[in-house]
Amino acid sequence: MARRREFAALLGDFRRTPVLVPLGDGPGPDEERGLLTADLGGIRFILAFSDEQALARYAVARGEAAREWTYQTILGARLLDVAVPAAGVPWGVALDCADGEEGMVFPPVRGIVPDEAALDIDADRDAGAGHER
Repeated sequence: MARRREFAALLGDFRRTPVLVPLGDGPGPDEERGLLTADLGGIRFILAFSDEQALARYAVARGEAAREWTYQTILGARLLDVAVPAAGVPWGVALDCADGEEGMVFPPVRGIVPDEAALDIDADRDAGAGHER
């Protein structure tokens, strides 16, 4: 129960905090660049960073420290409530992913993202369908 409360507090802090979200390369030279994402366990995560130092650690870990990183500053709640559902597929948010245990993952489940973007809604529907007569 204490871990759940701790996570809820971290989620609340993230929702109220502006974070840096690098822009990935768009599909073509004239196309808009989207938010930088990565796959983890078959789920796509938007990569977000608490500050420029965290983004710099990520760049160093990728061997791309010399590259110029373009980013947007976006409120955590906007990422979870707007960007994730707009993707149309299950997406979560990974915060400070180069920082090991100091980083945080917000998966696409109820209570973190809107129900229409949550993976566990489908699992609940599938489980319920097996009990119908």
